[in-house]
Amino acid sequence: MLDHTKSASSLTPSTAAPESLGMSGDRLGRVEDHLKRRYLDNGRFPGTQTLIYRRGAIAHSAVQGYADLERKTPMKDDTIFRIYSMTKPITSVAFMMLVEEGHVALDEPVHKYIPQWRDLQVFVAGTPPLFQTRPVTRPMQIVDLLRHTSGLTYGFQQRSNVDAAYRAKKIGEVEKSGTMQSMIDDLAGIPLEFSPGDAWNYSVSTDVLGYLIEKISGKPFEQFLKERIFDPLGMTDTDFFVPKDKAHRFAACYNATPGGMASFHSPGLKGDLTLQDDPTTSSFLTPPSFISGGGGLCSTAADYLAFCRALLNRGELGGTRLLGPKTLALMTTNHLPGGKDLTQLSRSLFSEATFAGVGFGLGFSVTMDPAQTLIQGSPGEYAWGGAATTSFWIDPAEDLIAIFMTQVLPSSAYPVRRELRSLVYSAITDSNL
Repeated sequence: MLDHTKSASSLTPSTAAPESLGMSGDRLGRVEDHLKRRYLDNGRFPGTQTLIYRRGAIAHSAVQGYADLERKTPMKDDTIFRIYSMTKPITSVAFMMLVEEGHVALDEPVHKYIPQWRDLQVFVAGTPPLFQTRPVTRPMQIVDLLRHTSGLTYGFQQRSNVDAAYRAKKIGEVEKSGTMQSMIDDLAGIPLEFSPGDAWNYSVSTDVLGYLIEKISGKPFEQFLKERIFDPLGMTDTDFFVPKDKAHRFAACYNATPGGMASFHSPGLKGDLTLQDDPTTSSFLTPPSFISGGGGLCSTAADYLAFCRALLNRGELGGTRLLGPKTLALMTTNHLPGGKDLTQLSRSLFSEATFAGVGFGLGFSVTMDPAQTLIQGSPGEYAWGGAATTSFWIDPAEDLIAIFMTQVLPSSAYPVRRELRSLVYSAITDSNL
């Protein structure tokens, strides 16, 4: 990986000919051709934005289709998207800032900061509110929240009676309700899926991290992110709501499932789209009561690139250091117990990552063995995505960032992420490996 400390002195990335960055322009052009043919022409996606960055410059940037089909608003470079779970890496980085500063440690029990969670129980049988439970094997630790081994879950998993209890309380839903405090209070009365550390399950753990950032820092969570990450990196279009003067840039969100239901299991795809969230009436147009560290942010591809550039450059961009290199290295190492991958430890029916050959760090999926994933890539590559099919990955070995934006729920509807990896990696002509 190259050191971009000098070239990153400006927050605005440069653009260069792909060939000068060790990539084929012709092959990168296949990306948009593929997206148009497979997803836009047949109505699967409304529009797309793709951004590829390598060796200190943008190698490929393209938009096509519509941000809003109903109003025929074209997709543009500055379109604002609901990035949903791409919020999680940002929240995780913010939390690790507090770890670096000595305010909290990864092996501390969560109940040190949330006393009402001291006596959390594990589900055995029953339905809410008549659960049969057992004590946890060990207390939930801070590291369990970062790596999703906490025993918490998401209601949309639709796997267990614990999930059903989350749905009844509207915990972790796409349409946010309540407050961070009400979430913490409600979770105190719902058993865990398993004892912390025993398994991996995609969950509201990162929402809990947002709550802890606020509690530990003494600042509102959204203020902490603005002061420590967004403003220093020039991420001026990233927030938990879209202000009135930017609403015309806000994309519509669609569903790929019959009747527009926000299912995360993609049953019976129709091949066309149902409007899920109208950008002129969206709840994202006003500040939310629940500030979701797990899925609440809206952003642009350019803003998210700034965040990714800081990570690729070992925690620093344009003179702003988010984290030290050793902290970032820790975050992007597999932390699943026993060095296992997700196939061996996951209980999730839904995830924003593949499972075979992929572990999980502190806020990111981490590729351990590309041969097992059956997708081109590099060991040490880290990534995540959002419910509306936004995604990114960072490959330090190839000095590469890829960002993809659209607005279609659920992200499991189509294999676009796998396809994009094949297209992007096939465009590399001068590999660092």
